[in-house]
Amino acid sequence: MKIIKVLGSGCGKCATVDQVVKEVIAENNFDAQVEKVEDIQKIMEYNVMSTPALVIDEKLVLTGKVPTKDEVKALLVDNFANNACCSDENLDSSCCSSEENESGCC
Repeated sequence: MKIIKVLGSGCGKCATVDQVVKEVIAENNFDAQVEKVEDIQKIMEYNVMSTPALVIDEKLVLTGKVPTKDEVKALLVDNFANNACCSDENLDSSCCSSEENESGCC
């Protein structure tokens, strides 16, 4: 299971990112858990200077903007592709569909 953290002070933009991430997870049946991090000290541990920010499995992947659903999906697909087999129809836009990947799995 992926751990996705939405970093932010609780402002409207941060709430929107949290909502978008949860919608993308639900719509695509991703095995992930979302955590909101509002403590400024914990946010600073990620060297984030602009929120909202998004962390996937302790890797900072986005800062300072509200991503679209497509952007969130792309970030999640990229991160899930490292562990998932391509028989999962939710990963059709990942590396699994590229001609370079002859094995059928990422």
